[in-house]
Amino acid sequence: MVIAWFFVLPIWRLLRLSAGTEGIAFGAYSEVLASRTTWEVVRTTLGIAGAATAIATVAGVALAWLIAYTDVPGKRAIQILILLPFVLPSYVVALAWVRTFGRNGPLGFLDVNLYTRAGIVFVLALTTAPIVYLLVVAVLRSIPSEIEHAARASGAGPVAAAVRVTLPAALPGIAGGGLLAFLSCLDNFGVPAFLGTPANIQVLSTAIYQQVIGFGPAAFTRAAVLALLLGAIALAGTALQWFLLRRGGVNVDVRMDAPPRVFLGRARSAVAVAVGGGAAVLSFVPLYAMVRSSLSSAVGVTATWDTLTLRHYEFLLHSSSVRTALAVSARLTVLTVAVCLVLGTFVAYTRLRYPSPLTKIVDVAVAVPFALPGVVVALAAIFAWVQPFPGVYPGIYGTWLILLVAYVTRFAYFQVRASAAGLAALDPATIEAARACGAGAGTAWRRVVLPLLSGSLLAGAFLIAVNAMSELTVSAILYSAGSQTVGVVVMGFERAGSAPLAAALSTLLLIAYGVMGLLVLICARYLNPGRSRGH
Repeated sequence: MVIAWFFVLPIWRLLRLSAGTEGIAFGAYSEVLASRTTWEVVRTTLGIAGAATAIATVAGVALAWLIAYTDVPGKRAIQILILLPFVLPSYVVALAWVRTFGRNGPLGFLDVNLYTRAGIVFVLALTTAPIVYLLVVAVLRSIPSEIEHAARASGAGPVAAAVRVTLPAALPGIAGGGLLAFLSCLDNFGVPAFLGTPANIQVLSTAIYQQVIGFGPAAFTRAAVLALLLGAIALAGTALQWFLLRRGGVNVDVRMDAPPRVFLGRARSAVAVAVGGGAAVLSFVPLYAMVRSSLSSAVGVTATWDTLTLRHYEFLLHSSSVRTALAVSARLTVLTVAVCLVLGTFVAYTRLRYPSPLTKIVDVAVAVPFALPGVVVALAAIFAWVQPFPGVYPGIYGTWLILLVAYVTRFAYFQVRASAAGLAALDPATIEAARACGAGAGTAWRRVVLPLLSGSLLAGAFLIAVNAMSELTVSAILYSAGSQTVGVVVMGFERAGSAPLAAALSTLLLIAYGVMGLLVLICARYLNPGRSRGH
């Protein structure tokens, strides 16, 4: 019932209120779906998301093949550079690239305008390509090299073996990575808001936001219809992935086949320099431009030792609104991680240890808000928590508590998947052995299960923390006075023309990311059950 209240009720309220507030009236559907503007926004959304997904998929698969199959040197360093744009908030990446191509930026001489559809596609592709890479590289490594050798021995050339053997076997990873990239592009609010709004380029996520902040007599109903339209597109993408996965009929091995299969010969060093150098430019040059912008005395001033200043950071540290936003984001991050750790692990445990139709329904219910775009979840939270039932007013709308509820609803599935992965690898006999030695249920979990699950738990917690700390999509719709988050403040600075302040706050956010990563490493080392003391 708790899952139904927090995860199912908001979606139901969104469906119900999109039909109208008085009875079952579908006037808003007729109005929105008959508008030429709506379909222009849909075409723009699909065009941008489709182009970004195609570029991200090609780049991700190529990089995954290079890392998984070749003997290119420096793979560990190259992987870190590939994943860096994925770890950073997409709107921070967008701001960094704007500074890079700015008049006084490192690449300003190229005269590139990112406030275009091509600019939005570029940033979205850059931030989603690592998703495709992560899913494909694992699948490629799990394809036994013997089946490729058998195909070559049967007369197939390198291209035929790749098309008829490797590609079908890798299809689950490619389809999964492509779908996640597509859903990420649909869900993304920050990049279209920062790069598209100044150029009057609207996608569905920004159109919903404009309806919500417009406060017209039927604004929320129209926003609900647009949200359901966006959700339908996301579910259609999920159905396409299911269709592609059904066509992938080649089994892979659970073991990782790590040795290289393609030897580059004399080209090894050149390929490493080209790929590593390109990844380094794409990762560090924009960050350098952003940090330099945060230290500039004013917008457009050439960066020299005489013009560098820390006054923007001083302003942030003395600003009560910024301090409040930092406190709100930190509080939401800690509480979201804590709630999701308990809730996600409980859902994963019951799903694996007590399989039944009910636990499967609970698992699906938690997954639905994760699959839907963030603006849809935010709008559903508004409809659900203003008045969940007639005469019931919880009083959390307009406070930071509704942000906490929306964050938990949105990110709990990260922990469900992470905990499920750890629990699936845990032999139930381990718990039974502890119980047989006299340990109670609580002691068995504390001294046996949790140490063994520490890696999976920390992985899920870190994903939730980095998403919650920099969250913008849900926060931009649900925040109110006194509950602004860091992402909302960055957006406010950028829209007000205070680019150095936006860059400075984004830099502080990156430092917070580094601190969180360091804490995770320390915790992982401390909780490792194989550490010292003879255990």
